[in-house]
Amino acid sequence: MDTRIRPYDPDTDRDALWALKTGFERGLGTGTGGHEKAKLYDAKLNDEYREGYLEWVERCLTEEPGAVTVAERNTVDGEDLPTSGQGTQLVGYVFVLPESLAYIWDSAVLNEIYVTPNYRGTGVSDGLMSAAIEVAEGQDLPLERLVLDVDRENDRAQAFYERHGFDHWGEMVSRSLE
Repeated sequence: MDTRIRPYDPDTDRDALWALKTGFERGLGTGTGGHEKAKLYDAKLNDEYREGYLEWVERCLTEEPGAVTVAERNTVDGEDLPTSGQGTQLVGYVFVLPESLAYIWDSAVLNEIYVTPNYRGTGVSDGLMSAAIEVAEGQDLPLERLVLDVDRENDRAQAFYERHGFDHWGEMVSRSLE
């Protein structure tokens, strides 16, 4: 599977990034946390959230042009993948927050990484992770670290991050605000 890693282009990739983002969010909701979590994550994926998310991505790109990197392949008929305006299909993305948001964790923050199911295990995620590390290494950080949040029940993701040198650095908890 021939893929190319390149910077996200908001002029041509916007719809395809949104399609990948919905896959990312639904994966968070269904693989871990039970039916209520899946329902909660799915319910937020409306038009208002879409516009807010894509506007936020573009604000982040203003500060950090490499914040979002995509993996693309040439269009193949018959495969249901998000198509960019460049006539290619996007099969994954990674999103590193800009340096100004590093004080959230005093480190670079890998906000999202997602690869469509058919491209998992093909090396696409390794290429995206390399791009994310390169962006993070270019940031001026309080702590020279790259952090991310991964569900403790997601063994596949945890093994991937461990293979890329990540180790346990605390644990996130949450509560409802309703």
